[in-house]
Amino acid sequence: MTRRGGREVKPPLYLVTGGAGFIGSHLVETLAISGQRVRVLDDLSAGKRENLAFAEGDVDLIESSVADPETCRRACEGVDYVLHHAARVSVQESWEDPVLYEEVNALGTLRMLTAAREAGCKRFVYAGSASAYGSIGELPHREDMPADPLSPYAVAKHAGELYCRAFHDSDGLETVILRYFNVFGPRQPADSPYSGAIARFVDGLLTGEGLTILGDGEQSRDFVPVENVVEANLLACTAPDVAGQIVNIGCGEQMTVNRLADLLIELTGARCRPAQGPARPGEVRHSVADISRAHALLGYRVGVTVLDGLRRTVAWYRAASAGESHS
Repeated sequence: MTRRGGREVKPPLYLVTGGAGFIGSHLVETLAISGQRVRVLDDLSAGKRENLAFAEGDVDLIESSVADPETCRRACEGVDYVLHHAARVSVQESWEDPVLYEEVNALGTLRMLTAAREAGCKRFVYAGSASAYGSIGELPHREDMPADPLSPYAVAKHAGELYCRAFHDSDGLETVILRYFNVFGPRQPADSPYSGAIARFVDGLLTGEGLTILGDGEQSRDFVPVENVVEANLLACTAPDVAGQIVNIGCGEQMTVNRLADLLIELTGARCRPAQGPARPGEVRHSVADISRAHALLGYRVGVTVLDGLRRTVAWYRAASAGESHS
């Protein structure tokens, strides 16, 4: 609480949907540490209560789903900024249950946008996905390129983008779409076949199971530490000229999976050689972000390099495997 003109002024209230998940919990932690008011909406289907253990009751947790319109309305009451991260996130799983992905990722976003508009929220920041670019061969990927989603996951996430644009252009709700590239970091789950490559690789190296590279390993990605994604979200809440825009969030660097594996073997001290597995059918070969728009509109900078992010991630998983307290 601050004082202005002799009266108390409350800090803004942030709603983080999916706030008990990987990226969401990092947002919640940063906001809480900085003294902001935070509300979390999460049905805990993928998120974990322990991801919010640092809050010790200071965060208002609504344990419910974006599939329920009344929950969305209640969650948005009095909120200034919505950071919408509630989503199903696996390309493979989306082929197994595409209707679930439409329900959560597309219709869930529509319900949240409707609730945010009705509540008079100042701005709605949407966690988009670089999967919208699909198999576009031209690199780096720019926001003005046509979308070409190739999976039910990508289609549903892109539908969320389109809803955000419609609500901004026709309804006046300020929305910002952040297209994330390959986000990684502490708390990313490694215990699922749908987990990200870095989480699976580090877990396998630390447990002695080793790692398996699918395909020839020369496919490349723009890996981005979660700390940079958090910073981009906070900037997107108040940047003056970004409403209605799509903005790539990455590091602007390509790294092959083979190079990633070599670095993680070195950082973990593991003594192994990667195994080879069959390539995933339809996998995008190369992906890298043009982040010039993020620089121009958000003042975004790559505060944590990929190498530093990998070091932090390995340290976190090492502490977790040893049973140490960590956040």
